[in-house]
Amino acid sequence: MNPPKYTAIEYINFLIATQKAYSCSEAERVQPTTGAGAAHDAINRLLHRLDPDPNELWLEAKSYVSLEQGILVIDDTMLDKWYAKQMELVSRQWSGKHKRIIQGINLTSLLWSDGDKHIPCDYRLYEKVVDGATKNDHFRAMLTTAKERGFNPRCVAFDSWFSALTNLKLIASYGWIWLTRLKRNRLVNSDRTGNRPIGEVAIADSGTVVHLKGYGFIRVFKIVAPDGDIDYWATNDLTMSPLQRQQWSEFEWSLEEYHRGLKQCCGVEKAQVRSARAQRNHIGLALRAFLRLEMHWFNTGISWYESTVSIVRQAVRSYLADPWLTLPPTA
Repeated sequence: MNPPKYTAIEYINFLIATQKAYSCSEAERVQPTTGAGAAHDAINRLLHRLDPDPNELWLEAKSYVSLEQGILVIDDTMLDKWYAKQMELVSRQWSGKHKRIIQGINLTSLLWSDGDKHIPCDYRLYEKVVDGATKNDHFRAMLTTAKERGFNPRCVAFDSWFSALTNLKLIASYGWIWLTRLKRNRLVNSDRTGNRPIGEVAIADSGTVVHLKGYGFIRVFKIVAPDGDIDYWATNDLTMSPLQRQQWSEFEWSLEEYHRGLKQCCGVEKAQVRSARAQRNHIGLALRAFLRLEMHWFNTGISWYESTVSIVRQAVRSYLADPWLTLPPTA
């Protein structure tokens, strides 16, 4: 059998370097002039040939994490597909970014962070009509996999969307601390007089221990934003301080930055392929591309954005040294 003409690493390098078009045809156009180069069909075959396995990301990421340190953060994001009519994996779902139902692909990510490094370790794509798995099923599957890989994080942080009792109990069964936000209508018992919505309970500045219906005792913090918005943060660590809560919640925000970098620097939502397998492979390779940008930032201090811009800057410098879009002199 002849070896493949295009490899996963070559596609990852293409995702890092290209700035706008993420198609197989564009990948063909930018092939190095030395050598035969790969045709767009070979690149398309790569996306359909690979087995879309999240474990490939872990094989590269595991040497950069400390299993006994840092925290695990889980959240989902929508990969916008406004005009996709024949693309698999695409469905209409709620987008926190756009604050409405949109058309796209839902990506749920598990990130390890120690405050300095932000390492993607696992991910799942929502396709309930095919595998029957909900977002909460993906949440629990990734945590179970993390446990099997030997993780013992200092905390697991996630958004209120994943604060179902089943999820909270699973994390507690692993002996892990969890930190999440609760909706203001979640029922708690603060004074043994019965359950009330948490929004009606007085919460001390240092946090208040209450009984969450169906779960047990938790510690709740009430955070009032300058614009008046109120967040209720909750944890199963009954001794957690407000300062520790703030530190972990800032770590949780790193996943929002990760999703932004993944979209802006790695083209994760811009694959111009239709099949679910090709989309899954493109997304998985984009995550591996981000891992390279993140470790380069950690090792050199050069951000994801500066790293990708420097590639273009080098191309502009080469053109300015020998411009070919010129007009005859007029004088």
